[in-house]
Amino acid sequence: MTTTGMNMMSRIIFYEDRNFQGRSYEVMNDCPDMSSYLSRCHSCRVERGCFMVYDRTNYMGNQYFLRRGEYADYMSMMGMNDCIRSCRMIPMYRGSYRMRIYERENFGGQMYELMDDCDNIMDRYRMSNCMSCNVMDGHWLMYEQPHYRGRMMYMRPGEYRSFMNMGFSGMRFMSMRRITDSCY
Repeated sequence: MTTTGMNMMSRIIFYEDRNFQGRSYEVMNDCPDMSSYLSRCHSCRVERGCFMVYDRTNYMGNQYFLRRGEYADYMSMMGMNDCIRSCRMIPMYRGSYRMRIYERENFGGQMYELMDDCDNIMDRYRMSNCMSCNVMDGHWLMYEQPHYRGRMMYMRPGEYRSFMNMGFSGMRFMSMRRITDSCY
């Protein structure tokens, strides 16, 4: 099956109220602004695929990773208010994973190449800060704290020269995880 065919299978349904009640809105791809479809969002059902949901429009603000399953009251579970404003479908990827992380902005300072998950960059590389990265292959989640905890950021293939310029000033990324087939 082609990548496009696999992506067509992704589907998430958002509900205004808890326990899948109230008005609903179905999404099968990226949606940069959901505010015109739902006034609030308290539950959702990921029927196929994986999604990142954001509390601001245009994929900005706090991010949360959702995989297949039911989230009857995910807003209080994640500590969010009721303002999911955008979502991004994460395409299924089968292949190798490769990402370079850098200690400083603009690919400066120490550099390490990852091809698998890293639960603590300080323990593994003696690296206390990660300020930029280059994702060559695969899709990744970067976490604020070791052991895949805290706020997260979705990274798809591309160059990320400055996390501070992306709205993550003051946030340090301390662990990274691949989004693999087991997430789907």
